[in-house]
Amino acid sequence: MSDFKMEDNFRETPETPETEPWNSSKSEGMKKQPDIPEMSKTGYRMLRENKIAKAIDCFSHILEIDESNNYALVGMGDAIRKRGLCREAAIYYQRCLEHYPGNNYALFGLADCYKAINQYHKAIEIWEQYLLYDDKNITVLTRVADAYRKVHDFKNSKEVYLRVLEMEEDNPYAIIGLGHLHYDFKDYEEALFYWEKMLDSNPENIDIRVLTSIGNCHRKLKTFAEGIPFFLQALEKEPSNFYAIFGLADCYRGLNQQEKSLEYWNRILEQDPRNKVILTRAGDAYRNLDDFERAQEYYERALNIEFDTYAVMGLALISKAQGKLGDAVESLRRLKQQDSKNYRIYVELADCCLKMGDKRHAVETLEEFQRMGIRNSQIAEMLGKL
Repeated sequence: MSDFKMEDNFRETPETPETEPWNSSKSEGMKKQPDIPEMSKTGYRMLRENKIAKAIDCFSHILEIDESNNYALVGMGDAIRKRGLCREAAIYYQRCLEHYPGNNYALFGLADCYKAINQYHKAIEIWEQYLLYDDKNITVLTRVADAYRKVHDFKNSKEVYLRVLEMEEDNPYAIIGLGHLHYDFKDYEEALFYWEKMLDSNPENIDIRVLTSIGNCHRKLKTFAEGIPFFLQALEKEPSNFYAIFGLADCYRGLNQQEKSLEYWNRILEQDPRNKVILTRAGDAYRNLDDFERAQEYYERALNIEFDTYAVMGLALISKAQGKLGDAVESLRRLKQQDSKNYRIYVELADCCLKMGDKRHAVETLEEFQRMGIRNSQIAEMLGKL
């Protein structure tokens, strides 16, 4: 289950000025054609009013007169990018940069295009060119830090975020980015520090995604009881929020409060009845409550969607709980062939062997896992006891 990413939703691209936005000189076409400046103003006004087709029409007319006009090339890039056609928009920014290499708006637009198509290394390269001309631009610095985070460069990402905080100590994009960065690298305590900083800065009007992020940190730290209030607060703001419902279900699962977890698993299934992961989680809850009939129903619903290791394992564990150890062993051995690196299969299979009085096969099962060179504390502990 992937966690959301929220940083881009907090931020808007700086608005393009109506006149004289660039540091480059006017083209020859603009000197010869007195109507071009007015056409350019009209094009940018259409952009601000989100009248994309009219903006494109204005900029196209300018480019028919002056094919290297920097205003029109950037304007076309911006208009096409607003339509989500980032590869096409990039062509216009690149054409502008061929004539005006230091054009900040073309650099900014091109970098955002690369970011939108997940070419983060290229985006970083362009944003760093931009920073040669404007190294104090906080919007660009946070974008650079975000891009470093996307390519899992922890050191450079953190360094740039902290540089932003030196310039503006409460900058929300940097704080949010640091929260995501530490979360992505499984440093949940440090991530929690930054998310709580966001909460402290605006407790009365906190964004729901901050609440679910704090809850998710507690989930990962297994401090489930501490996470529950944040997910509940998120649900007050948005009763159908998936992340809040999932977080509550998983916290109650972690606290072994199966009936409460089922309340929230089933709420998700009301909205998404073919969610295979949630069907198996609900099946596990019913199995832990010894409601084997309902558990089997949910596991089979999951398997009717597609094969699922945990649904098959759940059915095997029902057989084990009902004393049908031979059936459980047979299912787990078949499952082991399909998912050979899943330690839980080996643990459950060894336990079935022990319950059948077959210690030798239990030991062999655990040793088979260890021969793959995978370290697992539960396997080692169980083998040590045997």
